[in-house]
Amino acid sequence: MWSTEYTAHTPLSAAEVWAALHALHEGRLTYEGCDEFVLHGPFAVGTRVSVTPEGQETFDSTIVDLVEGSTYADETVFDDLVLRFRHTLVAESDGTSVTHRLEIDGPSADEVGPELGPQISGDFPESMQRLLEAAAAGGFDAEEEPADA
Repeated sequence: MWSTEYTAHTPLSAAEVWAALHALHEGRLTYEGCDEFVLHGPFAVGTRVSVTPEGQETFDSTIVDLVEGSTYADETVFDDLVLRFRHTLVAESDGTSVTHRLEIDGPSADEVGPELGPQISGDFPESMQRLLEAAAAGGFDAEEEPADA
């Protein structure tokens, strides 16, 4: 297995960050450089999500872990590889710690991961900054339904 993660700290509450993260994965939030998400069902474990990275082909992921307010993870299968993307929010006394983790698993992960992983995760710091800026701007109602639910 190959993995990497990026962690940022924000003075925002976990609820504020979660609302933006939730909106992003439902396709209600976009910003320059972010992946486009289309949710095919409820925001819940087992739901399929179509993901289109900027300038790339669309692929499907499945939500594999979701703990309201603290954890979101989806998984994508490519040939013999499994890519897991996880966001973890931890409330702290002065705000929230937000970690975005990528794990690449499967028979060829040790060979492919060191090359593919940095290509995928290279924008984690910039993407996290934009997500936190969107969270600070607010205006996300986590109860809204996605357009194609």
